[in-house]
Amino acid sequence: MVEKTILLTGTSSNGIQEAIELALARAAVTIEGLRRARVKDVRMELKDAAVARWVVDVEATFEIKEHLHG
Repeated sequence: MVEKTILLTGTSSNGIQEAIELALARAAVTIEGLRRARVKDVRMELKDAAVARWVVDVEATFEIKEHLHG
């Protein structure tokens, strides 16, 4: 088996978990078979010294499938 890992970035004003879920849900639209994910970084965008948005970098891993062309 061969896998590929990509870096996704999710952003949410509602929290870290939502930022992660949005990134993975969007990736799942075009990538089949997401297998694992790992949060690589969490940061915040500030406005008037308060958290305005959470920004999360997520590594997502999926299996590379072999497709024979006929």
